[in-house]
Amino acid sequence: MNEEVSTFIQNLSQPWQIEVSNRLRQMVHQAIPEAEERIQYKKPHFLKNGHYAAVISPSKDAIAFMIMNTSGLTVPKGFEGPEERKWLKIRKEDTPDYDLLSNLLIQASSTL
Repeated sequence: MNEEVSTFIQNLSQPWQIEVSNRLRQMVHQAIPEAEERIQYKKPHFLKNGHYAAVISPSKDAIAFMIMNTSGLTVPKGFEGPEERKWLKIRKEDTPDYDLLSNLLIQASSTL
């Protein structure tokens, strides 16, 4: 675990954003045990074999979780983005399906 990423998450302004970001971070490391993490472009990025796998991108009212390398995957409704990367915006009242996100991440990162 990268100390910069830990500090970034702990410094988020809303307690629910800290909780969601920590859950997403744990989920990424369970889905991709060899994932490296770092702050890049002012947000946490997760890499597998030097390739981007996922990004946690906070905004004022949401946490966007982006999965890279999604071309060819069947992504459920609610996700946004071009074919090669998809993101789900998680808001305070949402209850994200972490199992679904994990499965998509495993599929997307399997060729990295």
